[in-house]
Amino acid sequence: MDASVGVIARSYTVAFHGVEAKKIEVQVALASGIPAFNLVGLPDKAVSEAKERVRAAITALGLALPAKRITINLSPADLLKTGSHFDLPIALTLMAAMDVLPREQLEGQYSLGELSLDGSLVPVTGALPAALAAAQDDCGLICPAVCGPEAAWVEAARVLAPANLLDLVNHFSGRTVLSEATPGEVQGLDDHRDLRDVRGQEKAKRALEVAAAGGHHLLMVGPPGSGKSMMAARMPGLLPPLSPAEALDTSMIHSLAGVLEEGGISRQRPFRSPHHTASMAAMVGGGRGAQPGEISLAHNGVLFMDEFPEFPRTVLETLRQPIETGDVVVSRANAHVRYPARFMLLAAANPCKCGYMGDAARACGRAPQCGEDYLGRISGPLLDRFDVRIEVPAVPVAELSAAPTGETSATVAARVRAAREMQAARYAGLEGISTNVAIEGDVLEQACVMRPEASEMLLSAVDKFRLSARAFHRIQRVGRTIADLRGDAQISKADIAEAIGYRLAF
Repeated sequence: MDASVGVIARSYTVAFHGVEAKKIEVQVALASGIPAFNLVGLPDKAVSEAKERVRAAITALGLALPAKRITINLSPADLLKTGSHFDLPIALTLMAAMDVLPREQLEGQYSLGELSLDGSLVPVTGALPAALAAAQDDCGLICPAVCGPEAAWVEAARVLAPANLLDLVNHFSGRTVLSEATPGEVQGLDDHRDLRDVRGQEKAKRALEVAAAGGHHLLMVGPPGSGKSMMAARMPGLLPPLSPAEALDTSMIHSLAGVLEEGGISRQRPFRSPHHTASMAAMVGGGRGAQPGEISLAHNGVLFMDEFPEFPRTVLETLRQPIETGDVVVSRANAHVRYPARFMLLAAANPCKCGYMGDAARACGRAPQCGEDYLGRISGPLLDRFDVRIEVPAVPVAELSAAPTGETSATVAARVRAAREMQAARYAGLEGISTNVAIEGDVLEQACVMRPEASEMLLSAVDKFRLSARAFHRIQRVGRTIADLRGDAQISKADIAEAIGYRLAF
């Protein structure tokens, strides 16, 4: 083929489809004819505008575009390309076609980054999944300097993180060699909130411990000021740190959302606390490019929803499917993506609209009907998915003025960690299962070995209170967690009694 009309340079980048980074080949052809600069391959507006940014950035280097017909193709052409990160790969491939950069070396590189008009590189989201895609293809990655520490967490990828295009030109020409980027620092655990600071509420603290140990969903109902939000804020201090695999999995989502701080990966589990006015797109995901929502940003961590009944009914009902499956599918007219969403749902609510239904001196005149109407905003199927439900009463004044009592977060966290280690050993080799909340089927039967009196009590409770099949299995799971906290291989009658108490609180 005549080189004047064929593809004479190519490199690679990615297009994001959920947390998956799909390989995109950037092809540049220079042909004789009327000078033109064409960009094809189903680009969106941001990608189409890359032509002007690339032209200005190359001009800032003192170079002039060739007086030829320039055609840039983003392959595969039937996949929509969105985002400004296509600027850098387009510019690099074009400069390779102009013989400014070596074509052979560039063909072994992935790249992403937005270009400023002066040739400097602007940070973009998604450097971590892009680095993973490059490593799987045995290629290097070129990204903006700010994104380098984030991308370097993928050890198999060779990451170059220049500040501008000139640094890259000097690197490939051998005048100034860029060193490979190094991973950002592991962010420390934020453990300054101690469970001992909460006065009283020993039953609620015990429920927090059980929920943390098994990853169970927890609903707290109590009057304003009883400490629901205060206890919820201390949940991260009870949970064990993320494993390296979990940290990378979680950081992939945070990278796409642009919430990783200075390229550092945290070992602390996410704690997301959206306001009750959050929209469906904010919670589930959506918007431009179907970005991840709060339930995906809470992956492997905690989703705390304060004022739970105040959330729109449609938002609450969307939680049901992710709770069961551990992922969420965001379907839009121009996107259909799947995000992981294995989170612990921690919810808090007042007993009624005014909040004082249990206090005869302060409750409104509509009690108790107002409480039924208010909590009735939580549908039965959604309520059925809460393994642990507790009432959080107001704290007596005498306890507020007394010295702190009870165990510290560190003491409780040690028991939680031991229980989770038992679960990890029990479910080793089972994909997608690390805690009791996720077990089902044969795994559930094998794990939840009950003593005869415990089994008898559970069957009696199911019959007496007309509990659903889901409730039956969830009580088993909570009983398994309580037994794990004791270090017992079998579930006792006391474990089942405590689990039933959490189920029948309201």
